[in-house]
Amino acid sequence: MFSDRESKVPKFNYPDSFSDQISSLEKDHLIHRLGQSRSTYKDDPHRPIFHYVNPENTLNDPNGICFWKGYWHLFYQAYPPEDPRQHWGHAYSSDLVHWKDLPYAIYPNPEEACFSGATFVENNKVIAMYHGTKVGNMIAISDDDLLLNWEKINDKKPVIKIQTEDGPNLPYRVFDPCIWKKDKYYYSLSGGTLPHNPSGRRTRANFLFRSKNLINWEYMHPFIEGDNFTKIGDDGACPYFWPIGDRYILYFFSHMSGGQALLGDYDIDNDKFIVTSHHEFNFGAAHPGGVHAPSATTYDNGKNVVIFNMNHSKDTMGWNQLMTLPREIGIAGKDKINKDVLTIKPAGNIESLRKNHKSIKNILISPNEEKILENISGNSIEILLTAEVKDASMFELRVLRSNKNEEFTRITFYKNRGFRDWEKYEGWDLKKRLNASDSMISLDTSYSSLDQGVLSRPPEVAPVYLSEDETLDLRIFIDRSVIEIFVNERQCVASRLYPSRNDSIGVSAISQGSSSKILSLDAYDMENIYQN
Repeated sequence: MFSDRESKVPKFNYPDSFSDQISSLEKDHLIHRLGQSRSTYKDDPHRPIFHYVNPENTLNDPNGICFWKGYWHLFYQAYPPEDPRQHWGHAYSSDLVHWKDLPYAIYPNPEEACFSGATFVENNKVIAMYHGTKVGNMIAISDDDLLLNWEKINDKKPVIKIQTEDGPNLPYRVFDPCIWKKDKYYYSLSGGTLPHNPSGRRTRANFLFRSKNLINWEYMHPFIEGDNFTKIGDDGACPYFWPIGDRYILYFFSHMSGGQALLGDYDIDNDKFIVTSHHEFNFGAAHPGGVHAPSATTYDNGKNVVIFNMNHSKDTMGWNQLMTLPREIGIAGKDKINKDVLTIKPAGNIESLRKNHKSIKNILISPNEEKILENISGNSIEILLTAEVKDASMFELRVLRSNKNEEFTRITFYKNRGFRDWEKYEGWDLKKRLNASDSMISLDTSYSSLDQGVLSRPPEVAPVYLSEDETLDLRIFIDRSVIEIFVNERQCVASRLYPSRNDSIGVSAISQGSSSKILSLDAYDMENIYQN
């Protein structure tokens, strides 16, 4: 019936044990092809060297990141050149940093394409649940050491069928699913929307199903209560629902406004998620150059690890998107106005990539003068900065700066210039109001490139809570066409960028109004993870 949907990509069966699989992959035609394809990009000035980028053609959402038998596995929507429908691409890593390509994992048929989904690791198998376009949500299972061989259950038919034109009007949407287990039931969320009648638009929703056997699924109800946070027009694509600390978190993607998360409590008696706060990973529209969809799983000590794909803002030769660094997400507690604060920092052994260390200390940044930081430069680097910002109206670091400032990228910190609780801090004492507020971090790529082919992106502007006497701690990762900035392990802003000048590698600092002090700055060149 669906013979026309059979993939044209070569597919092989592999041994089950790790050692036999490695031996088989050394002679594998597809792996050889992927390696050759990756080598064709080695001179591309905008292709990252320590962020994961797929080996051939383009990519889209990350899918089903998981830890299985000693290795991390990253799946993603891949578009093989001989059959550019979505397949699940596959890579693995021992440390969330050094990734090795594996053959395509899940191929379309009977579905038209393999869209996004999640994995759930049981004792003896890994369950992948994903959206198979034109048919519904599918399940495939693997149990070999490197998750190379996948079998679709239910006679390769969808386990939750899609809405048909001539069928009954369903109260839910069948779209990107995630999966977990509680007691004797498997549970799944399907992404979607619900109507917002006053505006005539839609709002984010996720629909809950459960099953005892993975094949027969019962629809229960919309899963989330108390979402007063997301925007009208958001949708609940790519959901991942996991415990975090003593709470629960739902990561998701809005095609309008990018990667986000809802934090709250799981009412296990009524199978409802009660939302208490909202967290963004993208501070603006998803396109161009913004953070896109998440893939998440549980991590050490009650934390999560999450990775996102990032959209492009310039056409590059044969590829476009890439993955962020994996991020460790935890709960820091409450800020001074009783708002939930997440911890966020790089996950895995990113420090293993450092080389050519340079350090400066105790540098006074005089007011209103740009200071060039001599010998600190690069476009594939990590920078760790600790600064004392007291009365300055803003403190700014410029990276990827050309010699005469033709190109530069602004990282700007505004102390106590952010959101505040006006009801809690009544009166007109400005100082008290400011001390009750968030600070703000801004990432502005407006001047990052002179290339007219680059689509400009409005600045990313994000709140970050710092206590009154806390120093500003920035951890900045620059990797050719992507920048990620971790702020005091409580916030992260990121964007794509495409400097066009060879000298756009410098770093400078500015303190507006009053002086600031760089207590320490350490910079490292970063190793290429794709060189053996």
